[in-house]
Amino acid sequence: MADVNDVETPAVSAAGSQTLASADHATTNGVTQEAEVGGDQGTIFQLTVHLPHDPEQIQIMVSSQEAIHDVRQSIIELPGTLQYSCFHLEHTGERINDFIQISEVKGLTSDSEVMLVEDPYTEKEARLHTVRVRELIGAAGDRTDTLHGILSGISLHDSVTAAESGLNGPLTAHSMSGYDFEAPGVLSSLLPETQEQPPKTVKSISVSPWNPPPYHLKQRGHLLYLLLTTSEGEQYQITSHVSGFFVNKSTNSKFDPFPRGAPKAQSAHSLLTLISNLSPSFAAAFKKLQDFNNTKEPLATFQITNATPSSPWIVPSLTSPLTTHQADITRTQESFLISGIENTETLRDWNEEFQSTRELPKETVQDRVFRERLTSKLFADYNEAAARGAILVARGEVAPLNPTEGKDAQIFVYNNVFFSFGADGVGTFASEGGDEAARVATGKDVLGVRMVNQLDIEGLFTPGTVVVDYLGKRLVGQSIVPGIFKQREPGENQIDYGAVDGKEVVAADKSFVPVFEKLSKALKVKKHAVWDKEGKCHFLEGSVETKGLLGTDGRKYVLDLYRITPLDISWMEEYGTAIGSTEQANGSAETTYPHRMTVLRPELVDTYWKFKMREWVNSELEKRRQNQTETSGPTKKLGSKDLAEDGSSTVKDKPEVGELKEADSNSTALDKAADIDKDKIDVSNFGFALNPDAFSGQEPHTDAEKEQLAKDEQEVRLACEFLRVTILPEFVNDLREGDVGFPMDGQSLSRLLHKRGINVRYLGKITTLAEGKRLESLRILSIQEMVSRAFKHVAGKYLRYLPIPLTAACISHLLNCLLGADLNPKPKAEVDEALISLYPDADLDFQKVSPESLRGELENQILRRFQYTIDKAWSLNIKPLQLLREVSLKLGLQLEMKEYRFTTQQIKSPVESTSPVNGTAVKDNSANGQSTSNKKKKKTRDGSPASIASSNVCSPQTFSPDDILNIVPVIKEASPRSSLAEEALEAGRISIMQNQKKLGQELLLESLSLHEQIYGIIHPEVARVYNTLSMLYYQLEEKDAAVELARKAVIVSERTLGVDNAETLLSYLNLGLFGHASGETKSALGYIKHALGLWKVIYGPNHPDSITTINNAAVMLQHLKDYHESRLWFEASLKICENVYGKQSINAATLLFQLAQALALDQDSKGAVNRMRESYNIFLNELGPNDKNTKEAESWLEQLTQNAVSIAKHAKDVQARRIRLSPRVTLGQTHPQPQVGQTAQAATGRDPQNSMGLDSRSIDELLKFIEGTDQTAKAKKRPGRSNPKRRGAVVS
Repeated sequence: MADVNDVETPAVSAAGSQTLASADHATTNGVTQEAEVGGDQGTIFQLTVHLPHDPEQIQIMVSSQEAIHDVRQSIIELPGTLQYSCFHLEHTGERINDFIQISEVKGLTSDSEVMLVEDPYTEKEARLHTVRVRELIGAAGDRTDTLHGILSGISLHDSVTAAESGLNGPLTAHSMSGYDFEAPGVLSSLLPETQEQPPKTVKSISVSPWNPPPYHLKQRGHLLYLLLTTSEGEQYQITSHVSGFFVNKSTNSKFDPFPRGAPKAQSAHSLLTLISNLSPSFAAAFKKLQDFNNTKEPLATFQITNATPSSPWIVPSLTSPLTTHQADITRTQESFLISGIENTETLRDWNEEFQSTRELPKETVQDRVFRERLTSKLFADYNEAAARGAILVARGEVAPLNPTEGKDAQIFVYNNVFFSFGADGVGTFASEGGDEAARVATGKDVLGVRMVNQLDIEGLFTPGTVVVDYLGKRLVGQSIVPGIFKQREPGENQIDYGAVDGKEVVAADKSFVPVFEKLSKALKVKKHAVWDKEGKCHFLEGSVETKGLLGTDGRKYVLDLYRITPLDISWMEEYGTAIGSTEQANGSAETTYPHRMTVLRPELVDTYWKFKMREWVNSELEKRRQNQTETSGPTKKLGSKDLAEDGSSTVKDKPEVGELKEADSNSTALDKAADIDKDKIDVSNFGFALNPDAFSGQEPHTDAEKEQLAKDEQEVRLACEFLRVTILPEFVNDLREGDVGFPMDGQSLSRLLHKRGINVRYLGKITTLAEGKRLESLRILSIQEMVSRAFKHVAGKYLRYLPIPLTAACISHLLNCLLGADLNPKPKAEVDEALISLYPDADLDFQKVSPESLRGELENQILRRFQYTIDKAWSLNIKPLQLLREVSLKLGLQLEMKEYRFTTQQIKSPVESTSPVNGTAVKDNSANGQSTSNKKKKKTRDGSPASIASSNVCSPQTFSPDDILNIVPVIKEASPRSSLAEEALEAGRISIMQNQKKLGQELLLESLSLHEQIYGIIHPEVARVYNTLSMLYYQLEEKDAAVELARKAVIVSERTLGVDNAETLLSYLNLGLFGHASGETKSALGYIKHALGLWKVIYGPNHPDSITTINNAAVMLQHLKDYHESRLWFEASLKICENVYGKQSINAATLLFQLAQALALDQDSKGAVNRMRESYNIFLNELGPNDKNTKEAESWLEQLTQNAVSIAKHAKDVQARRIRLSPRVTLGQTHPQPQVGQTAQAATGRDPQNSMGLDSRSIDELLKFIEGTDQTAKAKKRPGRSNPKRRGAVVS
């Protein structure tokens, strides 16, 4: 299985930069580098490095294309050479520059040797060496961070695996026994197990009170003074000197920083070596610490550098060992150690970095890798810096540049990032809807900037842009464009292209036309006329709102990208926000939409473009056909059905005119037609673009101008109609037919809508279209999403100007009104009076909110924002736990883990541990692989809000301010995806589809390597590529490689997207599936069980896609020969299926077919015959008597009603005829779960109707069982399984 090693190599290599793995791991470093530059360009060889101390020399594998600083990194991270950080490499006595490639070093070949030479320290090197040693020896305490929340970036994978490996009982022991499908979700399943503490190596290491050195000693090479307390309790004062580290003669009261005399003299170049020499127990403890770290999954412990770690919405209580706050004097000193006394090392000129990175060459593959890698890191650094600054601005820690202006108009600069509020502080959006319009514009702007970044147009630049929502405030952080604050000469415009000062003046600098033309062509924006207040006509390439600015650095910047697509005129006319509507958008009418910024999604414009192109190609073919006698076949292929395939193509595909690039791997009919008819049809003749300023109040003067504008407006109107008439019904229909993965929560629903080009404001329309049992899940989700979004706006209104110390009281009161009204219909806000007196100007309106008034506000918000009148009884039908999760994620809340009580039923019994309601919860709790002991349960219960509140309020309340432990920012950013890595992935997919398996696998590995190179390992895009590749390897029968990649997908997804994100859940399901395929069925069941536990929290029980999952688990249980348990799982799957698709659906028939076989295995032959008959009847009614499925069911039915020998014979026949089985009833397979919104065919190439299957090996078992040769398996069955149905079942 050479391929398995191949697939692991790049991952291990990139991971190597963080782990303390064995020396041979460095070998793989070269492999990555080779893959990075396209394989044959780099040669790999072994390099010998001579060291000044033990182990005297090491060998590492390097690639000729690798940079020397990467080789340095490899050396620093090998266990034998951890202590080196300040050194250079020499070859034949010549110093090698760190920033050149190995191939550029003169005379360096495979048998060359290089010397590692220790350098004198500088103060910066000494500080960073100290920080690194502290981390290596486990002496760095917990960090409280302004940006990242409690337990940010955690992974549950190790806990889930540990819980499963604890079940080493009899062969049939597995975690699924007695699983309760109806039990509610348990929040403890979102938290890791309490882990043992790592071994201590020293008591403390910190900066000494004598630091920094006085002037005269700085002159003599003193850099820092440190204080070390060893495990033995000895205290040492250490001087960091240019030559290294030594123990000095200072004490806590006397300053003498010179070396101790013999015999106590100790010095070393590395602090690590010095500690080892001073503390006898250190070496053994350090070895233990390394072993302890190696037991953990490396991916779960790496620092996250290129992405924002996910902050969980449920976190342990303050008393939990997972979050204990330790005393650590160095925590306050760390910012000094990292960035120096002046703290200037961290200040960066963000704008210059962004633009100079964009100007880097991109001719060769190496150029592109370097450029994209740098871009990815730069965006990550900027996003983090901007989010940190935004929090400080929101908390009032940064002084405004214009303190005399109103709050919303104030601007700030912090860490070279320019901040403003996403509100209409200066009246720019007065006619569009004020604050509401300004808020939306900032969000759309980020989307526009991301698209321009992705298009990467030569000569066009964008500022770094981040939007941060925090405590009801929206902040925009932008890199400072040179010249944006420049005072222009009188008569000179502030802007060089587009509207200036509203739309009164229009600038049209000719130098901007070439770059804007490229941008508009890619975004399908039409060149069009606009008129200024004088009535003068200007022709612009983009929207009048999109501005061009010539920076003082000579670069052309594009700003305000919130109007790159046209207005959704159908919506505006229907809901009174179109210009000329009776109720103008000043929010006067109760039902008017809050603003006029209702634009179409770029994805919709993209889909509509493909639709128009298809029409055009068809008409061209038709003309061709009329001119020629022969018929052109491909015309027929271009039906409206193809549109559904295209509908999910995302905007980021950037199809240029004349070429069509698909997101999905299916090459569409259009591609085929274009290929076949290349000599006939020149696609570049096709032109389609929309005028983004249609319906925005432009006033043409001449008849020709009026006619042209009317034409443009008609085109926009047709695009809006296309959304309503084609896209929306198609979306609902796809979900009704079960053709695509079903959304699980608000986030996956929004993503799916956006992918299809549907704005979230259409949720009300979707809810109306979602009729019938099949779409009940969609209706529930849509209503939940509308309520949570409405709540976000209402909460934002109360939080926006509220002082920080009062926010927890406000949030907990609003949550009580939303979710706790059943428990306490008259909740009271718990506010500390002493705090209120400190803020006499604070607006405390939130205290007046009652459950009734909040419901009224929410209903009004839903009516205005989604134009949907929600049923008055909605609050009774809402799922409290799921709504709590949605609201917490949208507001960035981190709540304490406890059993929140939403109704009075939950607290009827005072002795809760014995109450049946709680009993199921506790049972489910342990069933979720979290095995929280009852003692722990009681602990959380004692701290519950009910018990706290009851001491000072008459009635208990669901939430108290103490439950809101933290609030994290919600960040929208504009980083582009790597086009190079995606091209390799796409090429690999296509090669595999064309049956070029070897080439395909090489390209997939290349893509994997590029993803890891460019994004770093811990990044959502890398999680997605792990997931995609694991699927492809599974389909290529590379089971071990599939499992390894799926495991990585799980961990990276947990850490960057969230432990309960829908994508994480799907990754767990795939891990279970691939684990089962490679023979690890027990651990696979553990993963599936964890995923089902997550599902209960995310969606609740009975999600449509869980039919496949439960079915897969049933098949796995058959493999463990636990036939009775397996039959129960098939029955559970059938129950959900009948509930969703109806009892007479083909899906139900497929499941009945499998259930009949499961019943036969469980010795219930009568039940088996009945179920098979039901299956046969459905197939007969739905598909007719001649369908393969009907015949298959009929054949089985006849055999099952006869004797066991016939069954055995039939099973043999089936084995012989397996190839000819119909696709609808596949016998014996588990199936991958399609991603949300992905077609089932895209996931597996299977028939979408048949998401079920019985494992082929269970047919063998059926045969053995009926022949009586399966006695051993029967004997091992666990006791206590004999239900009456089974006892009475006798196979005649």
